[in-house]
Amino acid sequence: MAMILGAEDANDWFYKGEGAANLVLGYCGSSPALLGKVLRVEKIQKGATRSAEECEVLTVHEKLVWAAIGELVESTSKKVIQQAFVTTVLNPLLGTEHMDAGMYVSVSSEFLKIIEKNVHNKRPAWRVDAAEIDLRCDSALLMSDHSIFPSGASKEGSCISVEIKPKCGFLPCSDFISEANAIKKSVTRFRMHQFLKLHKKEVSQLSEYDPLDLFSGSVERINLAIRSLYATPQNNFRIFSNGFLIYGGLGGGMDSIECEAKKLQEMKKAAEDRTKVLIRRDFGIQLDNFLELVSEAIFKSGMLNQLLATQKLDAIDIEGAIHAYYNVIGQHCLVCESLDDASLLHRYSLLHSLSLEESLKIVREYLTATTAKDCSLMISFRPKEGGDLTSNCISLRSSNQHFEYKANYIDMDIKPLEKMVYHYKLDQKIVKFYVENRENGGSPCDFDGGAENIQI
Repeated sequence: MAMILGAEDANDWFYKGEGAANLVLGYCGSSPALLGKVLRVEKIQKGATRSAEECEVLTVHEKLVWAAIGELVESTSKKVIQQAFVTTVLNPLLGTEHMDAGMYVSVSSEFLKIIEKNVHNKRPAWRVDAAEIDLRCDSALLMSDHSIFPSGASKEGSCISVEIKPKCGFLPCSDFISEANAIKKSVTRFRMHQFLKLHKKEVSQLSEYDPLDLFSGSVERINLAIRSLYATPQNNFRIFSNGFLIYGGLGGGMDSIECEAKKLQEMKKAAEDRTKVLIRRDFGIQLDNFLELVSEAIFKSGMLNQLLATQKLDAIDIEGAIHAYYNVIGQHCLVCESLDDASLLHRYSLLHSLSLEESLKIVREYLTATTAKDCSLMISFRPKEGGDLTSNCISLRSSNQHFEYKANYIDMDIKPLEKMVYHYKLDQKIVKFYVENRENGGSPCDFDGGAENIQI
């Protein structure tokens, strides 16, 4: 990490977006080494404190889970662990063509303090209330900005990108799903979660998007999925022009809820109009053609096939994997403790009779699959002017135009082992709410509490 970003560099970075764990900065300075890069800065919950051990290493049980991956377990910091996770776990599953592990650069506390001040008014209010930049960090992850092409492109400045959160692309069929939750085998997790999000006012309307369409392998259904995402983007679909967000949320479903309905519609209409103008100006095509372009790129890249296979490493669902989790941590299973269904208890006893190695494999594959379910895709386009058409080119028959594209996976973070209990509780809450409210479209009803109130 030879590069050091200090206070004098802070004003060269601007707010680009954020997720639950990281804030993303774009670069607007003149350093050749930083052009076309983004910086992922770690966040911490407001009021939270972290011990030095917690910031640096895997837990004892996480070391057990990842023991087969020597480079990962031998890592001395979470930052190195994240890079090792991408290179040693994800690359063999997803390939290196669409992956970027990035590199860590040193950052001073003064740099982070100035960034915190500069981006404060750009962040969604609910994100500000929930978390802040972790000023204790001494490094940040430098990666390629996948919303633009590298410098030197033909027709410089004409790049439009989409970021998609595809979510889970299959229906589980595990024998360890309880009869009470059998709906999981016929309705997607995304669809069910929409009802709960609407109830909690995290979204303003139910999304039209169906992940099964996106992962179908059919161009027609992929196109339907893209149009549905465009119609109800929430935080699952964003469009960038030359690296700057022009359509979709800043990184959270509550962005739109803070506005009254009429104002929200006006803002959405303005964003749609601006997007249409920019696509016509830079690409010379209509919005419908652009959405078709996105669908063709997804189909041609084949990257969703690899992603789906990785998601399916979660073969027994969280309702099965949670029992392997308790085997790994060596504690009495709180799920079984709360059950009185003899048939279910018998099924789960089979999981508790597994060897430690078998349990570790289930947990390791579940955590890897969860990363694949929670990642995003970034697909960028630029007009192709003359020359031979490469494998990364798409032709629009309707306008006889050619476009170059690149596609990447982003947000491929390793998931903490301890989160499995939360995942189980949230899963139960989502299904329970959907079953009780599917007939009234997710309207508010008497439903108490968060995932923490689901007893196990």
